[in-house]
Amino acid sequence: MNAGVRGDHIFLWYFYGSTEHNIPIVDLKVSKDVKEEPALLKDGWERLDCDLNRKAGGNFIYLWVKREKPSYICEITATVEFDADKHLFELGFTRVDEDTNRGAGGKYVFLWYRHSIDKSKALTALNVSTCLQEEAMFQKEGFKRLSVNLSEGTGGNNVYLWYKKEGCESQIQAMVLLINPDA
Repeated sequence: MNAGVRGDHIFLWYFYGSTEHNIPIVDLKVSKDVKEEPALLKDGWERLDCDLNRKAGGNFIYLWVKREKPSYICEITATVEFDADKHLFELGFTRVDEDTNRGAGGKYVFLWYRHSIDKSKALTALNVSTCLQEEAMFQKEGFKRLSVNLSEGTGGNNVYLWYKKEGCESQIQAMVLLINPDA
C-alpha cells in the first residue's frame, strides 16, 4: 500500500469466508488523527491494528471496517511465529497485526480473535499478567489464560493474556494492541 515511499511494506489481505465468524465488511474508512477514533468506535467501526504509515514518518494512519451486523469477540488465541497463520485465517480468525515483542527481541508473537453476532458467546473481560501474583489473582477471579507467553524469547517476565466470558454486562466488540516504542 505504500510502494515507493520509505517505511514498512504494507499489504492488505482479505478473505471470503462462509463460517459464522465471517461477518461481512460493508464499508471502509481511513483515520489520520487520533481525535477521529472515539466517534468511529462509538458508531460501530472496527479499527485494524496496522499503522499504514509505519516507519514512514508522519501521522498514524489506520484502516477501519464497518461490518454488516454488530459483532463481538467470542474467541481469542495467540501464536508464536507464522506457522498457523493460513489455518487461523481459514477458521475465521483476525490477526492483531502487531508483534507483542516488537522492539524487545524474542519470537514473533501475535494475538488472534474471532467474531460472532451472538452476544451470549462474547468475551466480557480481558487482563494481562506479568507476575505470579497477578496470575493467581486472575485465576481466582475466574479468568482463563492463553497458553502462549506473549513475551516468548525476550528473557523478561512471562506475560499472559487472560479472558472471561461471564460475570459482566458488557461484551467486547473490539481489541487493539498498543506498542510503546519508547519503553
